[in-house]
Amino acid sequence: MNIKMYKLELPSDLTKAANLEKRRNGEIQRQERIFNAKVRTIGVDKGALDFQVQERNLKEKKEAEILNAYAEELNHRDKVACLLDQRQKKDMRKLYKTIDEFRQVYQRPEARREFDLNDPEQLKKQDPAVGSGQGLQGLLGEDERNSEWRKSQQEQMRGWSQQQQAELEEAKAGQRSAEQHYDQIRVELDNRAVALQKIEQERKRAIAVASKDFNLSKAAETAEKRKLEKQQEEEDNRVEILNLLQGDLLSENPDQAISVLGPQRVRPDHWKGLRPEEIKDITDFQLQQAQEKLKAKAQEQECDREWDRYQMSSARAALLHERQQARLNRQLRRAQDNINAQLSEQHRAQKNILEKQVYTNAPDDRYFAQFNTTSR
Repeated sequence: MNIKMYKLELPSDLTKAANLEKRRNGEIQRQERIFNAKVRTIGVDKGALDFQVQERNLKEKKEAEILNAYAEELNHRDKVACLLDQRQKKDMRKLYKTIDEFRQVYQRPEARREFDLNDPEQLKKQDPAVGSGQGLQGLLGEDERNSEWRKSQQEQMRGWSQQQQAELEEAKAGQRSAEQHYDQIRVELDNRAVALQKIEQERKRAIAVASKDFNLSKAAETAEKRKLEKQQEEEDNRVEILNLLQGDLLSENPDQAISVLGPQRVRPDHWKGLRPEEIKDITDFQLQQAQEKLKAKAQEQECDREWDRYQMSSARAALLHERQQARLNRQLRRAQDNINAQLSEQHRAQKNILEKQVYTNAPDDRYFAQFNTTSR
């Protein structure tokens, strides 16, 4: 019968193996920290410094992102401004082109009134010379109607000049009339504004005078009312003081203290005084308090004298004890010095023995190589 042996791993074994592996990893990390001269000699928390460096890098990264976003926004706005500028230039070119087209269509030189005086093809458009018998136009200086044409042109220019002068005079007259009308309206408005301002000033002055009179009358009425109230209050106070002074309460009339319940009862709301027997009891009690106070003061003085005597005796005993303690300290110091001298001599002899007999072999590199092999 073959029996197979299986190795079972219990939970306790797994826990021990995990703990052993954890200790090994901790030992390795500890050796890295201890044997690392940079970490050992710095003497600060390098992890915290690395965290601070990481935070600073993140902060610089965020600032750089903000600056980049700002630069992108500026670039975007610059592009928009360039596009708007280009669009404006394009619209201006279109406007100029439209103006040129309008001039070419509706404002051509042929449509002007003075074009026949400056027409470069004037001679070509003239009729041929009369009596020439030819189909060609006459040569320069041979126009028979030149004088008539010039006369008609002069008449036409004179009519245009007179018409322009009349239009100019009419425009000037209209402008003068408009200016006069404007000046008249402006004068009327100024006069109306001055009148309204005067009316407003008068109204404000009347309101101020009325307000001043009302305030003065109100102040006088208030002052008179306060004066009467003060006089009435003073009169009431004087009457009350006289009633109190002449009354039975302050005069301490014992007759008014008699109660309806009997002569031994006192009415405290009608009389604040004291009966003779009550005054005698109070005097006796005050004398008793004075005597007790004198007795207590005498006892306190006796206690103070006793305490002073106790302090003097305690100070004398403390001084004697201090002197005795100083003598004992001097004796102990001398004994200690003797013991130290003996020990020093023994130590010197032992050191000589160790140096001359025991420590004869100096340690070599093999001795120091056995250190720093573990972190413990």
